[in-house]
Amino acid sequence: MATVTTKDGTEIYYKDWGAGQPVVFSHGWPLSSEAWAGQMLFLAQHGYRAIAHDRRGHGRSSQTSSHNDMNGYADDLAAVIDHLDLKNAVLVGHSTGGG
Repeated sequence: MATVTTKDGTEIYYKDWGAGQPVVFSHGWPLSSEAWAGQMLFLAQHGYRAIAHDRRGHGRSSQTSSHNDMNGYADDLAAVIDHLDLKNAVLVGHSTGGG
């Protein structure tokens, strides 16, 4: 299971499929990275690197009682992007995943 550990010790799960320009998906409440499976598969099959993470408190990421706000979610997404050393990424968000 692929995870990144944030500054506050939260484990953030992510999926990373394909190669090419990265497209990063951020789900809405109360979903998980699974919500993007169809889009990820399509993009991975068409020359893109598709990445989706489970926001803290969702899916396979740590269930936390802190930083469950837009700033915390943004910090977590930045941790995933930094961990994967993504450049020129396209960000796609839905609901609270779009901030």
